[in-house]
Amino acid sequence: MLTNLTTTPMSMAMATSLGPLFPAAISCRATNSNSPAGSSSSASNPFPTRRLKATSTDSHQLRSETTKRTDDSSSEKRRSFEKIRDDGAHVSVTTPFSGEDPESRRGVKDYLEQTKDLVRSVDGGPPRWFSPLDCAGSSRLNDSPLLLFLPGIDGVGLGLIMHHKKLGGMFDVWCLHIPVEDRTPFSELVKLVERTVRSEHYRSPNRPIYLVGETIGACLALSVAALNPDIDLVLILANPGTSFRESQLQRLMPLLEVMPESLQLSLPYMLSLLSGESLRMVKASLQKGLPLQTTVGELSSDLIAKSFYLPVLADILPTKTLLWKLQMLKSASAFTNSRLHAPKAWCQRSVFIGSKALKWHCNKFAEDDVDLVTIIKCASFYRRYKNPDYVFDYIPPTPSEFEKIHESNQWIYMATSPVMLSTLDDGKIVRGLAGIPSEGPVLFVGYHMLLGIELVPLVSQFLIERNILVRGIAHPMMFMNLQKGRLPEFSYDTYRIMGAVPVSGKNFYKLFSSKSHVLLYPGGMREALHRKGEEYKLFWPEQSEFVRMAAKFGAKIVPFGVVGEDDICEVIFDYEDQMKIPSLRDQIEELTNQVAKLRNDANGEVANQPVHLPGILPKFPGRFYYYFGKPIETEGMKQKLRDREKSHELYLQVKSEVERCIAYLKEKRERDPYRNILARLVYQATNGFTAEVPTFEI
Repeated sequence: MLTNLTTTPMSMAMATSLGPLFPAAISCRATNSNSPAGSSSSASNPFPTRRLKATSTDSHQLRSETTKRTDDSSSEKRRSFEKIRDDGAHVSVTTPFSGEDPESRRGVKDYLEQTKDLVRSVDGGPPRWFSPLDCAGSSRLNDSPLLLFLPGIDGVGLGLIMHHKKLGGMFDVWCLHIPVEDRTPFSELVKLVERTVRSEHYRSPNRPIYLVGETIGACLALSVAALNPDIDLVLILANPGTSFRESQLQRLMPLLEVMPESLQLSLPYMLSLLSGESLRMVKASLQKGLPLQTTVGELSSDLIAKSFYLPVLADILPTKTLLWKLQMLKSASAFTNSRLHAPKAWCQRSVFIGSKALKWHCNKFAEDDVDLVTIIKCASFYRRYKNPDYVFDYIPPTPSEFEKIHESNQWIYMATSPVMLSTLDDGKIVRGLAGIPSEGPVLFVGYHMLLGIELVPLVSQFLIERNILVRGIAHPMMFMNLQKGRLPEFSYDTYRIMGAVPVSGKNFYKLFSSKSHVLLYPGGMREALHRKGEEYKLFWPEQSEFVRMAAKFGAKIVPFGVVGEDDICEVIFDYEDQMKIPSLRDQIEELTNQVAKLRNDANGEVANQPVHLPGILPKFPGRFYYYFGKPIETEGMKQKLRDREKSHELYLQVKSEVERCIAYLKEKRERDPYRNILARLVYQATNGFTAEVPTFEI
């Protein structure tokens, strides 16, 4: 029991012995799991969290002190510590990208190696918190929220090792370590985590606390959230243990009670069979049509990998410990389910990774296809205060995230071979984006093609060619959870990761103040969901919505046009047709009532923004064309544009420029010999598929 870590000789002995137990940690917070929740030793903080920190965060000094506290047999651990610290050093990335080089991401092998070092050392004492070095090595944002990782059945606390570097730039990360021989009951673990949550909430009441958990950890997170509905908790759960009664793991308990120690090493392999990993590998290989030799080779590699990690799993989960953990999981499931009988507000702040059904996983978060930071971004879950700030809380995409987005949308590039034109300061039109101002604030104002199909090439090309991240002003629907089954499955993840922001005057102001490149479609949803025969028709408000805001910050306004939707598809079943069918009419009205109402004070068609999905007929692909006009300066026009008439004149000028750009492209594309996809394929077959396909003469 740790009663007073700062004054007693016992506490000082514990402090000097914890360093070698955590080669991947720079600080440890030891917690007395047997003390009642809410006990206080400080008048200023009624919920204190006892922290046991290393004497220095400097890597060399800490390494030296760690060496003094260990004997010669721990030299390998010291080498591991040095490697971890060196790898954890922050690598600066040129904006607009964020994060680390994808090649430096840790893998399952790192998890197993560090776990082996941890559990094979003198791993005693109660459960405790530690902060990974990889997280501390990152350049963290100011006022970063706290993230508490609650481990699964393994209890090690290194389950997020593949995500430490990226998480460290966004969160203050604490990981809970439960020693192998520890037998703290689940109810006491709940109190332990609850004390920490309440203590940190007391210190920073305006910041959210993130609880990330798997199996037992997921039950801990759910229980703490249910017991503290007034605390701002964000839950990210994988493989939750709430369905333990229906899982295959429950059948193991009678077997473990009678299993001899001699069979202990084979037990983890038996558990791995429950997950069906090898069977899924064979099935996937057969579906891909891979030859038998390849399938056999993959299975052989799988067995070799298992031969490495099975002994580590045996150390983490010896038979007695595994039986205890399964019994704890059973009680955790019952404890948690008994407190989830009523809906809570925090249920709207939860993300489940993978299936909600309980399955055996050594570590779900260590799987290659799980990127925790990307999941948080896609769900728009990252925030540093009570309310989300889509401008200043935004984390730009990492190179690997952008690469995945770009690769997943390659079909658009292949089908439409976009041509982008811009205008230099002297009025000359050039192919490419050389005419786009590098420094913000810049406002792009243009036409929204059907379903916004022009967005991906536009945003991607700006990032590829000019290293400019364009922040799109988007409909709030992209950030809402609509009722399932009302619309076909459609993901807005790409737009969220690439920086889309819900439309509002406040967000507009923040984007300009941060000197961003902003993308605005005044026609909004009405243009993107237009009716039959309305291609390239602008549906803009009668009054100016952006001119005076742009002038306030001296933003450059770049009008642009885009054409090509009529070369790839045609609307054949529009809003008017759907409203004639009662069932579809009711669905459209229900969906429209769910989303935020925009432009209630506007007149005309722009105010008519019903949510529906038009029926379209694909065509043999043509080509997309973008034309960015000459930037319009607003610097020094703030006073002049306060006059509504002057402001409206500039507004009409921008609208006229957009219409001129569209007309220019519609005329010029008629002279493009490569407008048809067949002509482009022939050209690329001759000149290489990476060659830029020519277009009309400018």
